[in-house]
Amino acid sequence: MTPESMKVRDREGISVTTRPVKSRPETLARRRDILDAAVETFGSRGYGKGSLQAIAERVDMTHAGVLHHFGSKDQLLLEVLEHRDRTDVVGLEGQRVPDGSALFAHLVRTAFRNAERPGIVQAFVVLSAESVTDGHPGRQYFEDRYLNLRQSLADAFRMACAEQGVDAPRRVDDACAAILAVMDGLQVQWLLDPERIDLGQSSAFAIEAIARAVGVEITLTDD
Repeated sequence: MTPESMKVRDREGISVTTRPVKSRPETLARRRDILDAAVETFGSRGYGKGSLQAIAERVDMTHAGVLHHFGSKDQLLLEVLEHRDRTDVVGLEGQRVPDGSALFAHLVRTAFRNAERPGIVQAFVVLSAESVTDGHPGRQYFEDRYLNLRQSLADAFRMACAEQGVDAPRRVDDACAAILAVMDGLQVQWLLDPERIDLGQSSAFAIEAIARAVGVEITLTDD
């Protein structure tokens, strides 16, 4: 075994030798293919039943080949979640979620965009629900995600209140949690009945209504 390589044993009990992944264009493209396949597999089967073998078959690779790129199933899951986050900020200045009151519009734009990528939405819905179970490797990711989003929304509400002269905003913390809960819940309804649920419009309606309960007016749609 070379100094740069190491033995790993994944959760399915198969021991393979992995080596540092070189950032060559073909390697990056291959990793992207694996991530896309993992999104589809985890979305349709969940993390527990979504095997590395099933992912490997989608990209015409071996189980060991997938591990060569990602090291373990847990690591692949974490990179799938990070991959999803990157797709949310494609085209945004600085490749980051906007601050302040612009965050509300960003959330609605993301909801409209999600209506065009059911695979990613399904993977998020399944993995976020699974993450509450004991020992799930994605739990810390989702805990951090919701904490950071609630904090960002609270900042956005404070900015909107300052702009509109609202001195005593009502129940901002509740409003932040409610916005995230409604948006995630709408994704479940939309996946089950996409012909009847307008993901973008319903998300905008919910955010506007919750903002009014806080005491600020936010217009996110043209109707």
